[in-house]
Amino acid sequence: MHQLKIAALLLCALSGASGALATAASAAPAAAASPREIDSIAVVVNDDVITRNELAQRIKTVERRMKAQNVALPEPADLRRQLLERMIVERAQMQLAKEMGVRVDDTTLDRAIGRIAEQQKMTLQQLRDQMEKEGTTFAAFREEIREEIIMQRLREHEVDAKIQISDAEVDAYMAAEQAAARDQVEMNLAQIMIRIPENSSPEQIAARRARAEMVMRQLRTGADFAKMAGTYSDAADALKGGEIGWRNSDRLPPLFVEQLLKLKAGQVTPIIKSTSAFHILKLVDRRTAADSQAATAVQQTHARHIVIKVTPTVTAADAKRKLIELKERLDNKAATFEELARLFSTDGAAAKGGDLGWLYPGDTVPEFEAAMNALKPGEISGPVESSFGFHLIQVLERKSDDASKEKQRGAARNAIRERKLVEATDEWQREVRDRAYVEFRTDDK
Repeated sequence: MHQLKIAALLLCALSGASGALATAASAAPAAAASPREIDSIAVVVNDDVITRNELAQRIKTVERRMKAQNVALPEPADLRRQLLERMIVERAQMQLAKEMGVRVDDTTLDRAIGRIAEQQKMTLQQLRDQMEKEGTTFAAFREEIREEIIMQRLREHEVDAKIQISDAEVDAYMAAEQAAARDQVEMNLAQIMIRIPENSSPEQIAARRARAEMVMRQLRTGADFAKMAGTYSDAADALKGGEIGWRNSDRLPPLFVEQLLKLKAGQVTPIIKSTSAFHILKLVDRRTAADSQAATAVQQTHARHIVIKVTPTVTAADAKRKLIELKERLDNKAATFEELARLFSTDGAAAKGGDLGWLYPGDTVPEFEAAMNALKPGEISGPVESSFGFHLIQVLERKSDDASKEKQRGAARNAIRERKLVEATDEWQREVRDRAYVEFRTDDK
């Protein structure tokens, strides 16, 4: 594909040259035409390219957003380097998604944008006007959201689906949690991460450490942490000033917590080496978590569902249409819920007839929970859309109960999963980047 793109660029250049020659031959005394900027290639990524115009447009967009958020801008050369690296990773991920057939149709995209408008408490037109006001065309915004959904689906397939958590891990987590102090500490963090490429030589690792030490020296002499993150950090949050946000101490790597607990708000850790990077963390603030985890009576719902996921071969319309057919069969008593769940549901609960067991508030995604809560025991919903696909939901029974041991195990499992997802996603993105063929054009280095 990049050969075609390169050919197009060359054709444009040749056309411009021939036009200039013709003008000179036919009208030599006339004033020379003003030069016209011609796009060119900044980086080749596998079989595609990133052009200088694409890079320039991204720089303008990010500069505008950083200024609006009052985040200190790094030096132009550093911002350009950061964004170019991010674009390389994104391009490699999009190529992988295309190879795997991951797509997002316009209907799904429209629904996603509608939800964004709802979350911002705007109409669709108000959202469009806001984008235009910020200097982003609505068409460009749509494609940005489409790419985000595609990459989310790709990560779900490549990372999320491969996370496994054993009962032994849950037991160990709960034992450690019980042994810890009752008051959990939450920390508001920012980071500067200097990535160590896969299979680095000792010399390369030493060079990355030297870079981290140079950053640390500047921080100790009063350099702005956010600006240093935007200039030197290899993390995805670099251009947000390295801001990570609030995290429970039990959801951070123990190596980080050990150093962070020694700090006061505003201080930074020494350089911390993990398996894939050198880290410098800033403790922006800290607070205690809820003083008590006293059990309170909550409503539990015993539910089951039939879910059909949207995939490259199953569109949203296909999934919804199939569930309408299954609902008709259930209403006509032509089949039982368990039978249809085992035959058509596309998640792990299918083997159990779609039975999800007893659910607490917050155990499911908001769309599913809202639809479930609106049902009476025995009632079956129509097709309900969530981030997992489309569902038929049936409520079997309800009860009020105190937070149980199983609820605690579920919370522990979620905490372990969140930690593993962060680590696995970082590792996967690094692997995608390292596997990509990347060629920087000579005058762009």
